[in-house]
Amino acid sequence: MIDLVPEDVLSYPRPPRLEPVPQRIRVLLHGALVADTTSALRVLETHHPPTYYLPLDDFAATLRPARGSSLCEWKGRASYFDILAGGRLAPSAAWSYDRPSPAFAALAGHVAVYATAMSECRVGDVLARPQPGGFYGGWVTPNLTGRIKGSPGTEHW
Repeated sequence: MIDLVPEDVLSYPRPPRLEPVPQRIRVLLHGALVADTTSALRVLETHHPPTYYLPLDDFAATLRPARGSSLCEWKGRASYFDILAGGRLAPSAAWSYDRPSPAFAALAGHVAVYATAMSECRVGDVLARPQPGGFYGGWVTPNLTGRIKGSPGTEHW
């Protein structure tokens, strides 16, 4: 087991940093396995909890293209997916960057999952909570300190 070390979200950089994740990442939807990997990447950005990107090959669930897209000034244009697992549907619960910017090229072939749409997202043995707010997709773990963006009044800083 690799323990989570204390991290202050204020120390995360802007522009964000991309790095490998040493812990196993598991995602469940009402008991059905969505993804399980030891090859995840995470993006660290000031005031945000880490956003975890899992290799597409490590998904046990079906990912179905969903409507809509968004633009990240750092990573590029994101496309969204519905997740189908164990007979359950989580609409627009995941996203990826098909053609990420050069600085984030390693994200190609990886998919991030909204913790709020899943019943369980784990970093190692630690249960993650969703980042506050309805847009951001970071995972909040107990080792994080500092003010996290997403709550009312924090959307524009």
